[in-house]
Amino acid sequence: MSVTYIDAIHAALEELLQEDASVILYGEDIAGSFGGAFKATKGLADKFPGRVLNAPIAEDAIVGLGMGAALGGLKPIVEMQFADFGTLGQNQMCNNAAAHFYRTGIPVNLTMRMPCGGTPGGGPYHSQCLEAVFAHYPGVHVFTPATVADAYYMLKEAVRIPDPVVFMEHKFLYRWLKADSWLEADPLPIGRARIARPGKHATVVAFSAMVPEALRAAEELAASSGYELEVVDLRTVKPLDTDTILASVARTARLLVVSEDFPWGGVAAEVIARVATEGMHLLDAPPLRVTAPDTPIPAHPDLWKAHRPGYENIMAAARYLISL
Repeated sequence: MSVTYIDAIHAALEELLQEDASVILYGEDIAGSFGGAFKATKGLADKFPGRVLNAPIAEDAIVGLGMGAALGGLKPIVEMQFADFGTLGQNQMCNNAAAHFYRTGIPVNLTMRMPCGGTPGGGPYHSQCLEAVFAHYPGVHVFTPATVADAYYMLKEAVRIPDPVVFMEHKFLYRWLKADSWLEADPLPIGRARIARPGKHATVVAFSAMVPEALRAAEELAASSGYELEVVDLRTVKPLDTDTILASVARTARLLVVSEDFPWGGVAAEVIARVATEGMHLLDAPPLRVTAPDTPIPAHPDLWKAHRPGYENIMAAARYLISL
């Protein structure tokens, strides 16, 4: 029997509540029979009375209460119904929680779950990937799990870190991504990227829902052209595992970075900047990136599909890069 990405998140939440009485969940419509917009918390309020709490529709207040709870000794996990609305809590997370340890020496153990990314019909207010926005601020960790196992282990680890963590869960992966189990014999530590597929002709760096797209592109390109792409799953964009990226580029001499986000000031730009600064001598061709265009995300399913980077875009960019 297979399990899904959201099954792993639900299991991690349930185990965290069971293992640690200081863990609480707080968010819009997460308690009661509704169980959250994506049902990640369904049934948990009944199992843990008084620790799974509904919040008003006020994201700044949700994150602010979470920070206060953390300073009071709890380990709150707050949920944004959609990552797009996390911008309303950005002041509390980035200006207050992120800087609090620097100012006072007192840590803020706060985890903010952010259902991110595009799905057909989501439109510009329910589809954004905002990892680069939060990664910009010192003091914030940004996790971007791309596997069922990472969704489980990284959420549990987020709550153990005594610092603010933005946990980006891609909505497209919730029920589409499946595995035999969310358990692994030897999970990677936080901050370590994963070689999702070895290769020799070009390195493709991806994260979140772009990892399955990159893997499909690698499979189809190998079958059609014989080119072998090495796919690197970042897992976390902050911290960013530059060493693994550089080691991969040293093997392939080419770099392609894939991100569902807009191009300006994104994670793809940061990865390329680091490789250009620390590993320019490793490259035989200019690094490339595949991102969404610099436009609002359309709601119509056909337009959304054209807007979102997919495996076809990755294949085309990889072919061009290898030809240089």
